[in-house]
Amino acid sequence: METTGEREGPDHRSQYNTRVRTMSHNAQPFFPDTHAGVPPTYEMLKEEHEVAVLGPPQSSAPVTTTVINIRGETAVPDHIVWSLFNTIFLNWCCLGFVAFAYSVKSRDRKMVGDVIGAQTYASTAKCLNICALVLGLLLTITFIILFVTGSLMIPQMVRQHGGY
Repeated sequence: METTGEREGPDHRSQYNTRVRTMSHNAQPFFPDTHAGVPPTYEMLKEEHEVAVLGPPQSSAPVTTTVINIRGETAVPDHIVWSLFNTIFLNWCCLGFVAFAYSVKSRDRKMVGDVIGAQTYASTAKCLNICALVLGLLLTITFIILFVTGSLMIPQMVRQHGGY
């Protein structure tokens, strides 16, 4: 039956629905035997509709692909935050400040695009940061130990010598 869209008479809705129903039952699936025993889902019906509307591919030319390799930036850590921390808090023998200077140089080299130079400066900054951190912690702990033992010794010395 054909759907014309004409709606005449009091039973026009039932006739229209019957015509549409009859037409949809006559539709052939694009992929035969894909609905074997399973009711079609929305996705299946949508795909069949798109294939019916769009039709087969228009050109028979082979599909070619193009691959573009974009080289990403090599991540070179410049250790600038660590150097800044060592400069502010553990700046024994100015090692933190020197490490900070090398970190800034490393960042400058990275911005210019000199990856090898940036790695060299970053390696030096890392080495100086490790030295500054270890030396700073050791000297700080030593200072605390000497201060505490000295504080405990003063009252004992006062008692032994009887005042001044």
